[in-house]
Amino acid sequence: MAEADLDIVIRQLAKQQNKGLMTAVKRRRDGYVSLAAKAKDKETKEKYRQIAKNIMLQGTAAAKRLQISADNAADSYARSMRNAAEAEPARKPVKKAKA
Repeated sequence: MAEADLDIVIRQLAKQQNKGLMTAVKRRRDGYVSLAAKAKDKETKEKYRQIAKNIMLQGTAAAKRLQISADNAADSYARSMRNAAEAEPARKPVKKAKA
């Protein structure tokens, strides 16, 4: 990956972080689902199920925001590199020789 563009690296890192985040969210959700299964009364069961549902919603929203931010950063970098490649190089002022 020595010659990889930075925008591709940004997207790959965001994808890895997204996977890690979603794994953690699912693990936490599963913990509350198991608590709901062990609950004695209906009210407690419903409370744990609602918490599990909210965890999944919040985690999914956070993952989506992370992905959008990474895409924006990668697009911005790619655009700036394209613009820099198309721009004319700066000219150095020519010094006049003394006679």
